[in-house]
Amino acid sequence: MKKVILPVVLFALIAGTTLFAQETNRKYKESEYYYFNVPIEKIYAHRLGYVVIYRKGVNQMTRTYLPIEWFTDTAGKGEIYALGGGKEWPSMTVYYKDGEFSHVRLRLRRSRAHESWGVVPLNINIDEYFQNIEEIKLEF
Repeated sequence: MKKVILPVVLFALIAGTTLFAQETNRKYKESEYYYFNVPIEKIYAHRLGYVVIYRKGVNQMTRTYLPIEWFTDTAGKGEIYALGGGKEWPSMTVYYKDGEFSHVRLRLRRSRAHESWGVVPLNINIDEYFQNIEEIKLEF
């Protein structure tokens, strides 16, 4: 019985080592995407899209306009993830593929009562800012 067990154990040990060596030799392909993630200071919902205010440097704020069409399945340039309770602050992640804008992902509080949400005053017309937007150019 010992004569049978010893070759089986040796075979299993060698086969396991060979399989493990093959797994570690795989080369991982780098992603063609890169991204920038910025915390959102304030986000305003508008009938034509979203106005996102984020920090530029230490003491300045800047804004970007995201058309509502980006967040439909046909356009596919935007995604929204609803954050529930917790300490995670809303953020915007902008993805680029081969140096070109690819898509944006917003992580927003589900509750519009959260301090990150704002309301665009009715007497302000910002419709023109949502026209002909093809990409996001983040400022730092």
